[in-house]
Amino acid sequence: MTELTYERLRDAVSGGAVALRSILRLQPTDGEGGKVFPPTYDVPNTAEHKYAVEERQIGDRVSTTVLLDSVASQANRAELALLEGWEADELAFPVPFVDFSGEEGVNDLGRLTVLEAPHRLADAIFRDSLLDGTLFRLSDIGKAITDAQPRNAAAMFRYAPTGLLFGQWDSTGPKGGLGAKFQRAYVSEVVGLDAKIGTKVRSRIDPLQIEKLPADQIAYNHSDPGQVWTFESHDAVQLKGGKPEPASRGSESGTAGQPSKINHGNIAPSIDGLAGGVTISSARQTTVISFAALRRLKFANASREAAVAARAAVAALGVAAIAYSYEMDLDLRSRCLLVPVHPLSAELVLRDGSEPQAVGIGRATSAELVERAAREAAAAGLGWATDEIRLVPAPKLVELLRRSREVSAREDVTEAA
Repeated sequence: MTELTYERLRDAVSGGAVALRSILRLQPTDGEGGKVFPPTYDVPNTAEHKYAVEERQIGDRVSTTVLLDSVASQANRAELALLEGWEADELAFPVPFVDFSGEEGVNDLGRLTVLEAPHRLADAIFRDSLLDGTLFRLSDIGKAITDAQPRNAAAMFRYAPTGLLFGQWDSTGPKGGLGAKFQRAYVSEVVGLDAKIGTKVRSRIDPLQIEKLPADQIAYNHSDPGQVWTFESHDAVQLKGGKPEPASRGSESGTAGQPSKINHGNIAPSIDGLAGGVTISSARQTTVISFAALRRLKFANASREAAVAARAAVAALGVAAIAYSYEMDLDLRSRCLLVPVHPLSAELVLRDGSEPQAVGIGRATSAELVERAAREAAAAGLGWATDEIRLVPAPKLVELLRRSREVSAREDVTEAA
């Protein structure tokens, strides 16, 4: 297997291949047949479990599969992998961000980048922030982003190329639902094979052996959140009619005012069959970068050479996302850590049905690809912005954050009531 070169990637993007594909076989950390915990979903009370399970054709057999990480979740993880490379100064590409660090009361948010915002550069966080003292959408860059379309993606490429890779719908901009939609070219997901739904148990033994309280001696929610609870009715949160509010912020089960509501007492052993995890024989991560999708991107007034170079640069970011994600490991959530059973590899999928061409795509190789691709695109007349794109939150956004935090603090006390 030879390393993927820029020339080979450019030729593939220009029409020599349909896609680049990486298929990674994985195992739970405790080995074949290990137990993992998939994401749960809202289901009817009559459902057998809370997981996304379906039958899939895997090679020459049908397997019961369970979704371990969705396309959207994988895209977010890939963006964070690119962010890690950008922050390490290994990958150089435009990353607009909103800087909250100078705003009193919300400075704990630090810096929020386009790789972390849910709707990328079209997110309301950017819309409600200032670029050089001007609301983003009214700035030159913001106007260019608003006017960008798949038939003229030059502004998106210049200021936020990852939006062309992972997709973006400008649904909160001036055009509302008619805002530009950029198809995602990077699609990845992780599924577990031969899934068997399991159960989990829970219980707690209270070393203090605190028992249930009589109805006339219950605990109340304290009016001071820091105090949590009290037996004194005059210190409690007052309900309508002047009655103290029974303690209600502990476990989901139990009666208000009882020890379980202030995190004391025993929890009787129970079995959870709705979200009790699954055992799997193995897992499979499939990642595809669609060159067909990239070829649909047009760049008005740009030469064919420039358009090919721009598409190749976006593809190079996708290759880097695969390579950097591999080195960040697949710790998907609590009790769902997966490990590869072979080194990372990829293949170019050809349109004539012939055998895919294997290529190497390591971390160092992908970083070189991004650097070379950016240089070639700039030389052809479609360069990335090189100056920092730093925004600050508008005063109204800061005030919204502060008010929301005040409400959240109050709801910690009153929500259960």
